[in-house]
Amino acid sequence: MKKRQQTYKPLRIIIAGGGTGGHVFPAIAIASALKKKAYNATILFVGAKDRLEMKQVPAAGFRIIGLDIAGLQRRFTWKNFLVPWKLLKSLSGAKQIIKRFKPDIVIGVGGYASGPVLWTAAKQRIPVVIQEQNSFPGITNRILGKKAGKICVAYDGMETYFKKEKIYVTGNPVRENLLDLKGLREKAMEHFGLSAGGPVLLVTGGSLGARSINEAVHYGLPDLLRNGIRLIWQTGQFYHEHIRETLPALPENQVCISAFIDNMHYAYAAADVVVSRAGAIAVSEICVAGVPAIFIPSPNVAEDHQTKNAMALVNQQAAMMLKDDEARERLPEAVLELIFNEEKKQRMREKMAGLAYRNAADVIAGVALGMTTEKDQ
Repeated sequence: MKKRQQTYKPLRIIIAGGGTGGHVFPAIAIASALKKKAYNATILFVGAKDRLEMKQVPAAGFRIIGLDIAGLQRRFTWKNFLVPWKLLKSLSGAKQIIKRFKPDIVIGVGGYASGPVLWTAAKQRIPVVIQEQNSFPGITNRILGKKAGKICVAYDGMETYFKKEKIYVTGNPVRENLLDLKGLREKAMEHFGLSAGGPVLLVTGGSLGARSINEAVHYGLPDLLRNGIRLIWQTGQFYHEHIRETLPALPENQVCISAFIDNMHYAYAAADVVVSRAGAIAVSEICVAGVPAIFIPSPNVAEDHQTKNAMALVNQQAAMMLKDDEARERLPEAVLELIFNEEKKQRMREKMAGLAYRNAADVIAGVALGMTTEKDQ
């Protein structure tokens, strides 16, 4: 009897979520890892209209569709009244996208668009993978976790929120170009227009910016510059114009200020110390880059999870931490204490190396592709 030839159809994969760099760049890293493992896979991103992913995903070479969706604001605003209507609209949009694209699997990375797409996929019995970045998952992922087939997490002890048999401890994926920064410092300094002659401080409050960090740097800028520190300062779009208008004339080739840094691998390659919020992806990237850090956790997050993220490193002597409300008074002194202390910086680098997950995107891609194999069996 003639053996029937087996044919394989190309995989179709949706990656849903975004909103901030902390969701977008890990999603792109996962997509890149998937393409390496399944080169003929067709990948579609679904994000939120007018958010960061609508620019960054196409720039990385992937197709994206935007849903008209937003989350509840913590402060009272009329925009909150639109949320239920936008949720219903996005559920309808997600249903249409899945009907047309016919995905074999859907991966959720968190953010506004993740919920409607994963919920719709699960209802249609399409395999779902969740990538949970934080030590404390949001309510959407806790609900969706009951329907997901597998859940990739960055922290131990997540059995409190998800079924143990679904959990894979993978770490958080980081941008591929952060994995090898050796030999890039000179080019990075040139990229940011900085001269040699002093240590480099990188300041970032994330893609949206952080008021307390910006105020602390603004306040301490004379001391930092007087000590010869070079500064790469990502202000965030909301604060950028105001900061530019209120700063005095700055020394040439000593400060680079921008609303957003596209080439973060150069920023980490140049930096001797970084000041940052303690979002899960920021912490993961800093560990992989091996840059001594001072974390200032945001107080405006569920269950204070940024403090927990930072303390995971502080407890291992791999980083320093300041509270948000003490940043203005203490940050300049803390920077000066760390940036000129070579022994302390080296100890932090060594401790960070043991906490870094360097192949998280590759592992998550393997978990997802494993689900498509199980589906076909």
